[in-house]
Amino acid sequence: MEISIRLIRSEYLEEAAEIVGNFNKKLDSQVVRDRFVRAFSYDTYLCFGIFDGDVLAGVCGAWISDRIYCGKQLELDNLVIAESHRSKGIGKILMEHLESYCKENEFESIELNTYVTNAGSHKFYFDNGYHILGFHFQKVL
Repeated sequence: MEISIRLIRSEYLEEAAEIVGNFNKKLDSQVVRDRFVRAFSYDTYLCFGIFDGDVLAGVCGAWISDRIYCGKQLELDNLVIAESHRSKGIGKILMEHLESYCKENEFESIELNTYVTNAGSHKFYFDNGYHILGFHFQKVL
């Protein structure tokens, strides 16, 4: 396994949409694709690609913001490792990379949301030094 991580753009749109769509099965694949297209159009959106050799093994979107309560922040969005590459330590490698990236680019915090039903992700984030800060509320329009 030869793992590398780099920022990607729309050249990996189809592969990234497939990985995220396979995890988030409630969303139509075209909706996932369209949302990636829109996200890539924002200057404040980054997408990290996790590669095993030449194969895209996972993605992690991220939004840059500056918030009063925490300063310059990277908010992770849809960190998904392809099923074929899970439980191989790739997520840990990615989290270490993201932390280094944030330190090098003078971010003050990293935040994320995860589904309350995704207990495996909760353990993963706790194991990587994250803690629960509050509740995330949503109103669908």
